Amino acid sequence: MGLIARPIMTNHPKTEALMQRGTEFLGCETAILCGAMSWVSERNLVSAISNAGGFGVIACGAMTPDLLDAEIAATRALTDRPFGVNLITMHPDLFDLIATCEKHAVTHVVLAGGIPPKGSVEAIKGGINPAKVICFAPTLALGKKLLRSGADALVIEGMEAGGHIGPVSTSVLAQEMLPELSEAHVVFVAGGIGRGQAIAGYLEMGAAGVQLGTRFACAAESIAHPDFKKAFFRASARDAVASVQVDARLPVIPVRALKNKGTEEFTAKQREIAGTLDRGDIAMAEAQLQVEHYWAGALRRAVIDGDIENGSLMAGQSVGMVKSEEPVADIIAQLMTECEDALTRRKA
Repeated sequence: MGLIARPIMTNHPKTEALMQRGTEFLGCETAILCGAMSWVSERNLVSAISNAGGFGVIACGAMTPDLLDAEIAATRALTDRPFGVNLITMHPDLFDLIATCEKHAVTHVVLAGGIPPKGSVEAIKGGINPAKVICFAPTLALGKKLLRSGADALVIEGMEAGGHIGPVSTSVLAQEMLPELSEAHVVFVAGGIGRGQAIAGYLEMGAAGVQLGTRFACAAESIAHPDFKKAFFRASARDAVASVQVDARLPVIPVRALKNKGTEEFTAKQREIAGTLDRGDIAMAEAQLQVEHYWAGALRRAVIDGDIENGSLMAGQSVGMVKSEEPVADIIAQLMTECEDALTRRKA
């Protein structure tokens, strides 16, 4: 593994000062995390973000422990910078995946998809190679509970984000949660962030850093199919819509994606799964897992195969700000410069 030159962010003193808690926590130069996007946040994009001074996160999604083992090793071959792994809490092999992260001495594990099952946080933090735990908190009460349960940091993500979303906007969550939590805890803000000016606002409110996904999905280093990227370039904010829950008995977390035939197919898939649930053919946990497997397959069709009609084009509402394919380093540099300029103007 060749050593990568460490970026020197000397032109962003105000931004760096406000990001200091985040960068110290993550062990990187810029407290900008890349959201874990299935099929997109893999070795190439993750290593590029970490090499550019940000913090890449592998999207484990539906991977088996063996596949995750190979992905972490391949990422390590491309970067000597820190990166994290995002694990889905409902994954049936969660504890084996945690063991795989420990084997590779992964420094940060992000838990997504619900309240961490009993013993999972302890397993991540208590092994031979203990890692820091980052959890998603869609409400203040849950954020406090997760911190009491051992989470080392939180990501508060608003409904403008792509992929699985909650019901409240980023700006409202930030106003509610940052004053309560940010003084004593490391909190990152995510959802709908596409410009450095927005980053400046959240840093001033107390965030230790931010997480972006959509802005990185079409980076030059992203392996996403050219047609997938073109769909993003053509889209506006209003094209990124949330999925509809068709049956209250099947608690499906809404997903934000560009509207296409795949969006309609998911509605039909929900009805199909709800029917098997009604007949008692499957348990609730299996029903939810079937939903996750549907998304994994639909995402692959779009990201890898380029089927932008039937696949899932998960995107946040910041998609309208994604206009062309850019190197990761340029995206991060632009965000940092925009943030610094905004902070400078406010304090002039």
